[in-house]
Amino acid sequence: MAETPFIIQEQQFHRIKSVLARLCVECAARAVFLVDRDGQPIAFHGNIGDMDTTSFSSLAAGNVAATTSMARLIGEDVFPAVVHEGERESIYISVIGRSLLVVVFDERSTLGLVKLRTKRASHEVAKILEDIARDSINHQLNQNSFFADITDEDIDSLFS
Repeated sequence: MAETPFIIQEQQFHRIKSVLARLCVECAARAVFLVDRDGQPIAFHGNIGDMDTTSFSSLAAGNVAATTSMARLIGEDVFPAVVHEGERESIYISVIGRSLLVVVFDERSTLGLVKLRTKRASHEVAKILEDIARDSINHQLNQNSFFADITDEDIDSLFS
């Protein structure tokens, strides 16, 4: 079954951006991204410089997909988080249903702090995404009911 299109209203987008901005500050993160599991960036905040956000989002989603497949091979449903630690920069990815909360951070922060702050932000983002999904379904139902009154005869008479 196809998923309902995801329609984000301006107010909901601002709510997401607000959570990402606060998380970025609380974690002393370089950047924070919200990405869908298909690799499309939804929103981001922070110092992205000349980073290709589309490629980054796609690679983050691919990374989670590969990690999820590995989890299933060892008997887990999913790993709720993925961590990549580098010499200077690190990445923490938290899975939120069909979305990913991705935090890019450096030595100014710690993994423990990022995990703690991201957990709270994940709950907030999940609530916003639930609201968006509910509103999208309602919008789709309203669209369908708009066209439900049109009959084949109406269409034929229009072109006669």
